[in-house]
Amino acid sequence: MRIAALIVAAGRGTRAAVHGAGPKQYAEIGGKTVLARAVAAFAGHPPVDEVKVVRHADDGDLYRDAVASVATGKLTEPAIGGPTRQASVLCGLEALAASPPDLVLIHDAARPFVSAKTITNVIAALEAHPGALAALAVSDTLKRASDGVVTETIARFGLWRAQTPQGFRFADILAAHRKAAAAAIDTFTDDAAIAEWAGLDVAIVEDSSSNVKITTAEDLEVADRQFSSVLEPRVGTGFDVHRFTEGDHVWLGGVRIPHSHKLEGHSDADVVLHALTDALLGTIGDGDIGQHFPPSDPKWKGAASKLFLEDAARRVRERGGRVGNVDITVLAEAPRVGPHRQAMQELIGGVLGIPAQRVGIKATTTEQMGFTGRREGIAAMATAMVYLPADGA
Repeated sequence: MRIAALIVAAGRGTRAAVHGAGPKQYAEIGGKTVLARAVAAFAGHPPVDEVKVVRHADDGDLYRDAVASVATGKLTEPAIGGPTRQASVLCGLEALAASPPDLVLIHDAARPFVSAKTITNVIAALEAHPGALAALAVSDTLKRASDGVVTETIARFGLWRAQTPQGFRFADILAAHRKAAAAAIDTFTDDAAIAEWAGLDVAIVEDSSSNVKITTAEDLEVADRQFSSVLEPRVGTGFDVHRFTEGDHVWLGGVRIPHSHKLEGHSDADVVLHALTDALLGTIGDGDIGQHFPPSDPKWKGAASKLFLEDAARRVRERGGRVGNVDITVLAEAPRVGPHRQAMQELIGGVLGIPAQRVGIKATTTEQMGFTGRREGIAAMATAMVYLPADGA
């Protein structure tokens, strides 16, 4: 099952332009652009395999600068949008069609605070339905007015406010968009409406009120103030060690490195990712790697430790947190880490949704003292800085 996220960012966003130069998706919130936050939400979500942005033809430089902080191999070449949102989505779908995913999540770049839980729930709903959309139940009394005078009270029962992401089976929504374009119908306001028109069932997935859409300059100001004031830093540390056994390679930081021995362990024995996983779990007080992935469970025999790190990152996101930076020190006489440092940084940064520059990878020997000095094994220490809601547990 391959899942792609399509981030629609081709609009002009004129109502928010006073916040700074350029459209709203390129404005900063808490030191990071609106677009970068939206991209990171999906790039950092383990089930999502590809993230493609649909940008305006004139926004090449703005786009490159905006996503420079999102170091992930999931982000592919952007598509160029059309004159309307509907046209832009079709441009993005056609770009994905060259290597079609099974499912696609269509999301507005102007919603930078979408939660991992919402993304997960939309994906889950697609197991039983061809379409699913994040939505909020209408809680206010609705009035219809004419010339400033109320003419009708509308019953709110069963009414929902459509949000994004909106997920679909890729072939279905591509066919629906193509059909609408062929019929010259360009008045649909969201992709769920096109799916409904094409006869597809669309399930409701209850969303969080935090998944706000940035529309005006005031929205940007409020979001920036809230982001800066409600998060507090948490620090976690981790340590791991594995002994050598017969083999021809080791796994360090998710990278396979040729060596005279391998590390012994129930999984792939990647001391770097094990230590880092524990550091992340420490920031949220959520036990350790052995608790969540016990070596007594045959399910994890030979498992890639990247899975453990992805799980820890997911736990942080589900608590509303974001990773600031991580720092790892490898203690070993051999193999050399330097030639593989960049590959490790890029892999870890991609999993955590942070730039590779925020992943510190260092190595040191113990001057031939102790078990590492005797080349009996490798150890790793890790520290993680995470920002979590100040009112959270």
